Amino acid sequence: MTNWRSISVLKFSKSYPVACQQKLMLALSFDKEKSIEKARHLVDLYQQQGVEKSRILIKLASTWEGIRAAEELEKEGINCNLTLLFSFAQARACAEAGVFLISPFVGRIYDWYQARKPMDPYVVEEDPGVKSVRNIYDYYKQHHYETIVMGASFRRTEQILALTGCDRLTIAPNLLKELQEKVSPVVRKLIPPSQTFPRPAPMSEAEFRWEHNQDAMAVEKLSEGIRLFAVDQRKLEDLLAAKL
Repeated sequence: MTNWRSISVLKFSKSYPVACQQKLMLALSFDKEKSIEKARHLVDLYQQQGVEKSRILIKLASTWEGIRAAEELEKEGINCNLTLLFSFAQARACAEAGVFLISPFVGRIYDWYQARKPMDPYVVEEDPGVKSVRNIYDYYKQHHYETIVMGASFRRTEQILALTGCDRLTIAPNLLKELQEKVSPVVRKLIPPSQTFPRPAPMSEAEFRWEHNQDAMAVEKLSEGIRLFAVDQRKLEDLLAAKL
């Protein structure tokens, strides 16, 4: 099957000297070997068009299989972004696998808790999504993990401002506009802890699945995210097929 999304990203990459992020088929989220095979194929396509491997970022769901696939790809110099990350178990496993970057979803975590126990008035310090990213950031810095933490899926500017100092943030245009209109100074909130600790032994698959399963929000949002992203991906590929 023609990968129309890859073709469109290839065309874009020739015009703009930025990193190219390629999302794998979500149907492969539970297949380590096929994820690796597909990623290698996509990287080869990019390189045939003159795109350097260092500019490519393969996006994978933070399933156990996706994390293990990323571990192998990173050893080959193929950087990965582990997305749909909702639990601390996912974050820890990604760091232990040497993943290049993770994208914890602040807004989707907030949405889940807000639908069950609305926070009114809103207090950013009690926002479960914000607290999750802060916890991951501190843990990574305390244990000297090099994996980049990129907060994503924001719903409010308060969430963004509460995570200033995070390695990276991906922010929607409407929220960027709101931030530009603010006149108050931005104060860094996330600072690497001074106290550090030795890294623990890597999690086993059984430990990962148990710890992740203990987080009802994470279990629900991961499976939901894979389903919804798969639908969106099919729609996008159909649209691109009609345009190209």
